[in-house]
Amino acid sequence: MRIGITGHRGLPIEVERQVRQLIADELRASSPDDLVGISCIADGPDAWFAEAVLQLGGRVEVVVPATAYRDGLPDWHHPTYDRLLRAATEVHHTGLAQSDSSAHMAGSEILVGQADRLVAVWDGLPARGYGGTADVVAYAERNGVPVRVLWPEGATRD
Repeated sequence: MRIGITGHRGLPIEVERQVRQLIADELRASSPDDLVGISCIADGPDAWFAEAVLQLGGRVEVVVPATAYRDGLPDWHHPTYDRLLRAATEVHHTGLAQSDSSAHMAGSEILVGQADRLVAVWDGLPARGYGGTADVVAYAERNGVPVRVLWPEGATRD
């Protein structure tokens, strides 16, 4: 099973705890022998998902939206990003240089194209900018990729 991830970054710590549990519960249903997680490994759900896949004995493929993508992530996340990138069995690139919303959406489109299904850590609200979680969910749905939304009941992003 090839599962992609998309989700909101910058979640409050209590929501993070709940989301990490939801991701772990979702992945436990998969056999580690067949489990491939596909992620852009940004801070937040992307990285938590990739870590959970590896902890279960699955494989991770990484999508790099742009050459400058890592530089646009928080400095504190760089060691995690580097570790997950090294653990990847395959790395997909968009070929774009600038890490902007268009590159992020292009990376998400590659991710969705590689996935049998998409896990979305999504509050159900519209994207706050082009290429946000809602846009990725809509893209997956338009392309016939099943989406499983994970969101703690009553949680908010801010």
